[in-house]
Amino acid sequence: MRPAHPLEREERWARVALSFLVEPKHGSTVRGLAAEGAVATLARVRRRESAAGPESSVRLPELDLGALAHAVEASGARVLVPGDPGWPVGLDRHTSPPYCLYVRGEPDLAALAERSVAVVGSRAASEYGLRVASELGEGLATRGWTVVSGAAYGIDAAAHRGALAAEGPGVAVLACGADVAYPRAHRALIEAVRASGAVVSEMPPGALPHRSRFLARNRVIALLARATVVVEAGLRSGSLSTAREAREHHLPVAAVPGPVTSATSAGCHQLLRETDAVLVTDTAEVAELAARIGDELAPQPRPVPLPTDDLDAVEHAVWSAAPVRRWLPSHRLAVVAGVDPARVPAAVAVLEALGLLEQREGCWRKTRTPPLSTTAGLGAGRDP
Repeated sequence: MRPAHPLEREERWARVALSFLVEPKHGSTVRGLAAEGAVATLARVRRRESAAGPESSVRLPELDLGALAHAVEASGARVLVPGDPGWPVGLDRHTSPPYCLYVRGEPDLAALAERSVAVVGSRAASEYGLRVASELGEGLATRGWTVVSGAAYGIDAAAHRGALAAEGPGVAVLACGADVAYPRAHRALIEAVRASGAVVSEMPPGALPHRSRFLARNRVIALLARATVVVEAGLRSGSLSTAREAREHHLPVAAVPGPVTSATSAGCHQLLRETDAVLVTDTAEVAELAARIGDELAPQPRPVPLPTDDLDAVEHAVWSAAPVRRWLPSHRLAVVAGVDPARVPAAVAVLEALGLLEQREGCWRKTRTPPLSTTAGLGAGRDP
C-alpha cells in the first residue's frame, strides 16, 4: 500500500481520495464528512478502523492521490467541494450529498444552477417524446434557463440538442468520470454541452459507469435544478428516480402526458395520477413551475373564438335547428328550434349577417362554408 500523499492533509484532495475509495452515498463516509471532515475520515480509512466500514479500504492499495491530481488537471476539470463559491448549495439538502464534484467547463456551477430545469426521460423515446424534449430544451434556453440532463440516448440528448440549438447553457451530469464520453456516440454532444455550460460528475477521472452510479447520479440532476420535467418514461425508467429525488426534497416535478396506449408514457401518467406532479404541455408552463412565484406566468390557453360564441339563446337555438342540406321556412325553424315564431325573423337576420345562415326564397339553411372555424360537430343541424 502506498504511503499517504501530502495532499491528503487538504480537505479538497481528501474528498477526491474518498471519491475514489468508496461509491457515492456510502453511509459511514457521509457521516464522517458531516462529523469531522474529509481529512479525518480518510485517516480513519487508512487506519482501517471498523467505523469506516471494511468496504472503504478495498481500493486503498490502488489509491494514488498524486496520479489522481494529475488526471484531474489533464482532463481540464476543476474539483468543487462544499463551501466553494461555485458549489450549488441545493446539493447540501440531500442526506448523502456528493463528496466533491468534478466540473469541466464553466466552474461556477452555482450560477448555472441558479436558473435551471432538469429535462429527463426514457432512452427508448418515441418520435413524439424526442420532439417535445427538443422543443422544451430550445424553449427553456431561449428564456434564459439552463437545461440539466444526463447526456443519455433519447430524451436527455434531445433536450441537450434543443438547448444547444438556441445557444443556451446546459449541464450534463454523468455517471462516469467527467472525462469519459458515455455513451461514446455522444462524445461530440458532451463536448458541445461543456463548451456551452458544464459537464459534471461525482466520480473521479477515468471512472466507468454502472447501474448504481446512474441511480446516484440522478439525485445530482434533481437537486441541481429548480424543477424536474419527465418528458417520457416507462414504469421502470430511471428518470422516475430523478423525479422521486426532486419530490423528496420539495422541488417541483412536472410530467408531459402522452398517448394512453404508449408504454413509454406510462411512467409519466403514473406520476400525474399518484403524486403531486404537474401536467405540462409547453415551455411556458415549465418556466412558470420552475420560476419564483409570479415571475413567469404562463398565458392562459384560450379556445379559438367562434362566430356562434356571442349568439343569444334564441339565435343559437335557430342556428342549431337549421339543416345543413335542406331548406326550411321560418315557421318550421320556429317549430324545430322550439322558439317563439315572432322572434325568428330577427334571429335569422342576425345569423345571415354573421354568415351562419343562407336564404333562398324565404327558406333557410346553414351556410356550406361557415366563417372562421365553425365545426360540423358544434350543433350541426339534422333535417327535420
